[in-house]
Amino acid sequence: MNSTAVFFFFRHFVRNYLKRWKKMIHAIVLFCLCFFPHIGAVTEMAVMEGDFFTLRTGLTDIQSVDKVEWRFGSSRTLIASIENGSIEYGGGDKRFRDRLQLVRQTGDLTITNVSNEHSGDYKRTITIGLQEPTKDIRVTVYPHLPVPVITKYSPQCSSSSSVSRSVLLCSVLNVSHVTLSWYKATSLVSSISVSDLSISLSLPLEVEYQDNNTYSCSLNNPVNNQTTHLDINKLCHTPDHWSQRAEAVIRLVVTAVMGVAAVAAVIVLVYDIRSRRVELERKTKPRGPMV
Repeated sequence: MNSTAVFFFFRHFVRNYLKRWKKMIHAIVLFCLCFFPHIGAVTEMAVMEGDFFTLRTGLTDIQSVDKVEWRFGSSRTLIASIENGSIEYGGGDKRFRDRLQLVRQTGDLTITNVSNEHSGDYKRTITIGLQEPTKDIRVTVYPHLPVPVITKYSPQCSSSSSVSRSVLLCSVLNVSHVTLSWYKATSLVSSISVSDLSISLSLPLEVEYQDNNTYSCSLNNPVNNQTTHLDINKLCHTPDHWSQRAEAVIRLVVTAVMGVAAVAAVIVLVYDIRSRRVELERKTKPRGPMV
């Protein structure tokens, strides 16, 4: 047997060997896709409003599959599919118009500029022969968070045993699925959470002005957070909105009282002058002859 024959024999052997391994790998992938999605819970995803998210098939190449479908909601509305390299987008749901990008090679689906209406359950179906393995993905879109506002609940500094204290409120308006927390440096002091309802939250905190620790109020959800830091040194020295209004009212009242007192003093003075003049005229007026 010459070298050329040996070469062709070896090449034929390697090709057959690789084909067998390729079929075995496809069989293993198919087995995983068919059975593993039914083991365990639904995949959870969290994304911020205005961002994008990508739903993945788990495949690097879909040439070996017949079809990939993506559906949304309890009605399983078809929003995108790829079959034999041809991509189609479902036009029945206006929520996804101009927001879908399907990758031809992998079947991954990207949804852009998302809002709360894109929250829900997505189902992926891969058709391989007679098998149709599926996977469920639950997506939650969270809105942007407001910045917490710190206000002074007790309007003036109170003193007890030479220690000045004040009660503060950290507040946010119209929020849901969030946690509002007070921190002392990096340690959690207190927190309050709200789930589905869109409400306003307030969390009190009593602080000492001699306390050199750093306090902050933080609002967070699974994808974002907003934090406001507290400067204790400025808390008592800088009058807040309530104190400024109170000071203005006090000044106005004092001015009004002083004005009334001044008018009253002028009236009394005029009356006194007139009384003295009348009395003086009565005394200096000559009396007539006696009869």
